[in-house]
Amino acid sequence: MKHNPTHIGQVESVSGNSVTIKMASNYPSNMPIVDGTVYRIGQIGSFLKIPLGYANLYGLITQAGVLAMPESLLMAYKENPSIADGHRWLRMILVGEQIGSSFERGVLQSPTSGDQVHLVTNEDLRIVYGGYNAQSSIVIGNQSASEGLAAQLDMDKLISRHCAILGATGSGKSNAVSIVVKAIAEKPFPSARVLMIDPHGEYASSLAGKCRVFRVGAAAGEDELCVPFWALPFKELMAIFPGRLSDQNEDYFRGKVLDLKRVSAAALGGLRAEAITADSPIPFSINQLWFDLDNFERITFKADRTTPEALIAAGDPAALTSNQYPTAGLGSSAPFLNTKAKGILGFLDGMRSRLLDQSYNFLFRPIGYSPALNGTTQNDLPELFSTWFGHGFPVAILDLSAIPSEIMQTISGCILKIIYDALYWGQNTLVGGKKQPLFIVLDEAHAYLKAGEDSISSRTVQVIAKEGRKYGVGMLLVTQRPSELDETVLSQCGSIIALRMTNTRDKGHVSSAMQDELREMADVLSSLRTGEAIVSGEAVRIPSRVKFFQADNAVKSSDPIASKLWACPQPDVAIYETSVRNWRNQSFN
Repeated sequence: MKHNPTHIGQVESVSGNSVTIKMASNYPSNMPIVDGTVYRIGQIGSFLKIPLGYANLYGLITQAGVLAMPESLLMAYKENPSIADGHRWLRMILVGEQIGSSFERGVLQSPTSGDQVHLVTNEDLRIVYGGYNAQSSIVIGNQSASEGLAAQLDMDKLISRHCAILGATGSGKSNAVSIVVKAIAEKPFPSARVLMIDPHGEYASSLAGKCRVFRVGAAAGEDELCVPFWALPFKELMAIFPGRLSDQNEDYFRGKVLDLKRVSAAALGGLRAEAITADSPIPFSINQLWFDLDNFERITFKADRTTPEALIAAGDPAALTSNQYPTAGLGSSAPFLNTKAKGILGFLDGMRSRLLDQSYNFLFRPIGYSPALNGTTQNDLPELFSTWFGHGFPVAILDLSAIPSEIMQTISGCILKIIYDALYWGQNTLVGGKKQPLFIVLDEAHAYLKAGEDSISSRTVQVIAKEGRKYGVGMLLVTQRPSELDETVLSQCGSIIALRMTNTRDKGHVSSAMQDELREMADVLSSLRTGEAIVSGEAVRIPSRVKFFQADNAVKSSDPIASKLWACPQPDVAIYETSVRNWRNQSFN
């Protein structure tokens, strides 16, 4: 009989989902030519096929060489190497089954010893990698096994089951994020809703024409980023101010905030009084809060100890200036101090300095959302959400690059908390996540999602990871340090896109997040090319090694090319004046 060039050997042993293959000793080459195409046998991550009647079982090679032998033979081989008798060995895991022209993940039957094993041709790969629904899938690159085959993801499962893009610096992580988001944005969906939390302002250029950018100190074509302080939970609001309050004084603050919010709630109308708490997203004047608390600490009394002294100079809550009273006398002489004062002037001074800090204007004086002294605002949260999601573009980028680093984590967490709560309570409306799903992209997730940390960002992301699927909120985590992420959150990601990674600890975390039989694939991560990734999980029909497309407009984080840039003429040293002026103005303009 004429030799079948695709037949490479036979099944030697089967253990669960793992199959050991003994290659034919007379196989002519490790690089056979089939129908004019050269194939390489034994590549880690490549496919093999086991025909079983009308069905074909497919598996991924995880090991090649002597160590792929069955353990019993391996022990004998160590004592007598001639036992190999010229045979080569492969080990693979079964991942899917083809019946006719249909391929499905998982197998209903197992091979047995002696079954023939064949290499997988391009025609086979088209069946394996094909079959995606055109409307609900996106193309992100090409299959490394065959450059002519598109790499596709199931968009619905990518969004609803959460996803993580992991990779070391310089592995092509930002480009991968840009390609995935752009592929979603280019689908003809008028109600698509993607929100990117962008700590470094990297993605606006690569997603130009598909996104709306919100940034502190917005440039032309961008919108000003506003995060109203009054929408923050009480504890997170207090954490923004320097200094600490005792539990008793914190409760005192909480009561005053609640009083102001109740007044505003009455003016808004339609709210249940018993539902109002200090955490309710209701506008109130933080200047008035500061002024009232500061006045209570400074007030002095006449000889009867109940009548306040007349003011020396009236303060102004709008300008954050204090009322001035006659200085308290010594001993038993009037005027007398307020014996009920809480001793919080130090905290209030720190609070005042933070409120006056211009870099916090986006929070304490957001344009259109800054409350008057009576608590009324020009705009409310519905206008904020319509601004973020109703601008006509599928992607909204919240650029946090100009936010002070010490509150970056808190602000990002609060933004997520505000949005998730709005979607949770609006789940039965047309803008709720159940009717209009939201896909949240968290870039540099390790910066505000550290393992074991009890921060609002960590708590909120954990809630989204565990419960977001029920309410139409999907999540894409992007990080270069998966070992620093909370393991609970990473384990909730139904799909993993792992680019090149060399750190042993990080590779261990990626391996633990993959399904058991694919963990050996993590050993390949350190040898991936830039822009190449191992994609596994629910968004792909079968685990794949993928080469991502290159974004048309380079992502801002792309490395400067020193050999090209240093070849330019020496710049005028006077430009340093511009650099220092920008530094002092905290602006790039």
